[in-house]
Amino acid sequence: MSIHTKHLQQALDIALASAQKGTGPFACVITKDDQVIATGHNQVVELNDPTAHAEIQAIRAACKVLGSHQLTGCIIYSSSLPCPQCLGAIYWARPEAVYHANTAEEAAKIGFDDKFIYEEISKANEDRKYIMQKIEVPDALRAFEAWEQNPNKTTY
Repeated sequence: MSIHTKHLQQALDIALASAQKGTGPFACVITKDDQVIATGHNQVVELNDPTAHAEIQAIRAACKVLGSHQLTGCIIYSSSLPCPQCLGAIYWARPEAVYHANTAEEAAKIGFDDKFIYEEISKANEDRKYIMQKIEVPDALRAFEAWEQNPNKTTY
């Protein structure tokens, strides 16, 4: 059994336990130097948090372990192809690689279809389901300007 298969199997085992509990059939394992540093499972329902996906939970835990906002040198193992939200978080976290066991099509067959989100992202703001409109507010750029001028900022 390859190291990737081993870690994906661990993610799948966690996903199965979560599915049997009724909290969602998704899980994630994050490793560094082939050692598991964090795991996560879908906790959307139990935490009443629509962002509490497996990958997000695992990324949060791994970053705490590392004391960093990035997952440099880490590998993410996900039970399924990450959704758009998780994919965004993964890109911000900058891991070395992402491996997954199930596809978006397989997840869609059981009711987890991300196609709507991908379609919405490609639309102009005025054509989206939810209102996305810029409103002019005096001094709206103050925080951006303060950030740009701060010599002590930590870029990310």
